[in-house]
Amino acid sequence: MANLRFQVVAEAFKKQPLDIPAPTERPSEYFGKYVFNKQKMFKYLPKKVYDKMLDVIDNGAPLDRATADQVAAGMKKWAMELGVTHCTHWFQPLTDTTAEKHDGFVEHDGKGGMIEEFEGKSLVQQEPDASSFPSGGIRSTFEARGYSAWDPTSPVFVIGDTLMIPTVFISYTGEALDYKTPLLRTLRAIDKAATDVARYFDPDVKKVISNLGWEQEYFLVDEGLFSARPDLLLTGRTLMGHSSAKDQQMDDHYFGSIPERVAAFMKDLERQALELGIPCKTRHNEVAPNQFELAPIFEETNLAIDHNMLIMSLMKKVARHHGFRCLLHEKPFDGVNGSGKHCNWSLSTDTGVLLHGPAKDEIGNLRFITFVVETLMGVYKHNGLLKASIMTATNAHRLGANEAPPAIISSFLGRQLTTVLEHLANTAEDDSIDIAGKAGLKLDIPSIPELLIDNTDRNRTSPFAFTGNRFEFRAVGSEANCASAMITLNAAVAEALVDFKKRVDALIAKGKDKHTAILSVLKDDIRTCKPIHFEGNGYSDEWVEEAKKRGLDTEKSCPVIYDRYLDKASIEMFDSLNIMSAKELEARNEIKWETYTKKIQIEARVFGDLSMNHIIPVCTHYQSQLAKNVQSMYDIFPKETADKLTARNKKIIEEIAERTQTIETGVDELVNARKVANKIDDEHLKAIAYHDTVAPKMEEIRYQIDKLELIVADELWTLPKYRELLFIR
Repeated sequence: MANLRFQVVAEAFKKQPLDIPAPTERPSEYFGKYVFNKQKMFKYLPKKVYDKMLDVIDNGAPLDRATADQVAAGMKKWAMELGVTHCTHWFQPLTDTTAEKHDGFVEHDGKGGMIEEFEGKSLVQQEPDASSFPSGGIRSTFEARGYSAWDPTSPVFVIGDTLMIPTVFISYTGEALDYKTPLLRTLRAIDKAATDVARYFDPDVKKVISNLGWEQEYFLVDEGLFSARPDLLLTGRTLMGHSSAKDQQMDDHYFGSIPERVAAFMKDLERQALELGIPCKTRHNEVAPNQFELAPIFEETNLAIDHNMLIMSLMKKVARHHGFRCLLHEKPFDGVNGSGKHCNWSLSTDTGVLLHGPAKDEIGNLRFITFVVETLMGVYKHNGLLKASIMTATNAHRLGANEAPPAIISSFLGRQLTTVLEHLANTAEDDSIDIAGKAGLKLDIPSIPELLIDNTDRNRTSPFAFTGNRFEFRAVGSEANCASAMITLNAAVAEALVDFKKRVDALIAKGKDKHTAILSVLKDDIRTCKPIHFEGNGYSDEWVEEAKKRGLDTEKSCPVIYDRYLDKASIEMFDSLNIMSAKELEARNEIKWETYTKKIQIEARVFGDLSMNHIIPVCTHYQSQLAKNVQSMYDIFPKETADKLTARNKKIIEEIAERTQTIETGVDELVNARKVANKIDDEHLKAIAYHDTVAPKMEEIRYQIDKLELIVADELWTLPKYRELLFIR
């Protein structure tokens, strides 16, 4: 086994990058090649059908079956020209992955042969088996019927020989069994709420769009080394392993020269992503060794999330072609930075970006401040729920560590914007304030002339930071479906905007002019949401205590954090905006608790197996070698001399005996803790038991194993070490 490890390492270092031919086309020439976008629609659909589809996509108009049949005919013609033979409804069940069932373009022709057929009914609706997907009790296992329905706002695309149709996934009784259904509902809610408020400042606004630009972090490891680590293979992270003498402490990997093999992978990935209409923009080395980042141009949130789910699948596939495995786990290696998926969120209208500042007139600046403040109101009121939306068993390893946002939601605004809001909240309307910046402009309230918002540093410890024309939600996990976070964020902001308009309208009805009414409500809201503002070090212990005083959610237990979904305020928000019912929320929590339990359960089983079948045998074998060496010393030398010569080995033998005994006892306790937890019927309480009693046992045992890795002969250690996993080039 030891020789196998050395062989795998040697082969990894020998690998050369694939020879990828230089492209003969510019990206603009092959962008969207495999996407049935508006350009393809115009070419393959009759003009009336094309116009109807634009109305469906842009304005949410209903899609009739006759139009669907004509769209399907044009889509089939385009797809078959690309060699497509199958179609599938591509959806996002509550597993943080995607699902698909392929059907061939095959029908009997009535003459003993077959024809290629694809009709509107196959495009619009299918009936995948729903019994094996998580439902949280909404459907019994034997009640299998579920429906997937086409989402025309996300373009159909082709992968290989299959036409991929983005869809929603609902139960027979109509409840959402996926992420896309509530996401589309929340996008509709934010559109209506934000449009109503935006019309205070511009009556011509027709629509508000939620925009998202995600930043996907990931690790690459050599495939051979990955395969030699059962923990990586089965859990996505290393359950044991001592830190390398050199890892990220020199800061030499971040933004460094991209390794040749990795550059070849990135080049291949970007080409395929661009062909699928994913607008890849940025690539670079991240902080930890073998950690990298990919980021696209901003898109409409629904499409951006579909593209993120697609790119994660594509990354894994392309990585294997280059001899890598792509790791999306938030914390695959202990002691170095984990991976997040920073979600840059903003709102825009058909006339501009609502969070863009500074504006060139006081109306524009007042609008900007209004949407910033109401975003903060939503985040403040539902800070615990927002944390629940990004919390998973895997992301829990990253949150709160000194390389990730803390497990407390707060917002960094920067010096100038903070000063503006404090002035609005605390001074009379006819006062003014000097704003430090490029020109030291004076801000007059209520007229609010042009603002300067780029005169402050960023705060990387803030989980929800304002960064110029958007908020960056940095706490989202790298392998998560970011729809979970976007559903909650958009809903929280929509609710705040609805409440804002209600109060402004009430003041106007009492005789106040619109401008004064808006400022009056803003003043109240700035004071109300002040606890969510934090400009300091989010990693400090002092901040935890301060956050408690401010009434912010400081809970760290993943299963307990999920309770925020069932708070009265959460249920009322989702229900009032017609996003999810109480029944759907309860079902999703059942799934979250069960998923948490299963992930820790799998880790514990893998951990126990590795401890007893890899670590203990290797350590005892080395211990036996040392014992033989000690005995031979006494056979050769006088006792006094042998005592001196064997002192070190005796000490190691004793240490191995003590640590292996601790490991064996710990594994027994780990197994017993699992057995006790498994007897608990309530999924909530079972998840808490796994968090409180099972997970800590693994950390205790890992400490002993990592110490043993340092003293056992390297030639005997069977598992690839961090210095090998993290530095393959």
